[in-house]
Amino acid sequence: MRWLTLYARSRQVPASLAAVVISAVTVWALARDGGGEPGDPRPAVLVLAAAAMAVSIGLSGQDLALDRTAAIRWVPRRAAHVLLGGVAVGTVLLTVQVMGEDLATTAFVVRDSTGLMGLVALGAALAGGQFGWTLPFAWLAFSFFAPPATSVPMQVATWMVVPPGTAAGTWTALVLAVAGTAAYAFAGPRR
Repeated sequence: MRWLTLYARSRQVPASLAAVVISAVTVWALARDGGGEPGDPRPAVLVLAAAAMAVSIGLSGQDLALDRTAAIRWVPRRAAHVLLGGVAVGTVLLTVQVMGEDLATTAFVVRDSTGLMGLVALGAALAGGQFGWTLPFAWLAFSFFAPPATSVPMQVATWMVVPPGTAAGTWTALVLAVAGTAAYAFAGPRR
C-alpha cells in the first residue's frame, strides 16, 4: 500500500482532490441562490471543467525522465490515472448534488467528465501535465460564449453545454475521451 501512497503524492492527488471538492462546493453554494435559469448547464460544466483542470496537474510526475525509464509498464497506469480522474470528477459533482441543488443529470455528468478528462489527457500529451488544463479551459470559454447550437457543427463545438441526449455532443465527448486517453497512455506527458 505504500507504493500507492507514494504514487498519489507524486501525482499531487491530495491537492487536486482538495481543489476539486472546493470548486464543486463553491459553485453549488453560488447556484443555490436561484440566480441562474432552471436547467442551465453552465454551473455543472464549470464544476466539471474546474475539477478536470485540477486533476490535470497530476498527469505528469516529478521527473519525466524517471517515468520514461522505469521498469514498470506505464501505459495501463496512465490510462487508469485518466479514468480514475474522470470518475473522481463526476463523483464529486454527483455527491454535491445530494445536498439539494440539482445541477445536472447523471448522463450529463458522465458525458462531460469523460470528455473533459480525455481533453485534459490530450492536453498533457501535447503540452505537458502542467499545461494540460489549457485545452479544456479554451474549449470551455468558447462553449460559454458561443451562440446557441442549432447545427451539428455547432453542437460539436459546444458539446459541453448541449443536452445529454444530443448525439453530436455524446460522440464528441467519446472521441475526445478515447483519443486523449490513448495519446496520454502511449506517449505520456510531453517534456
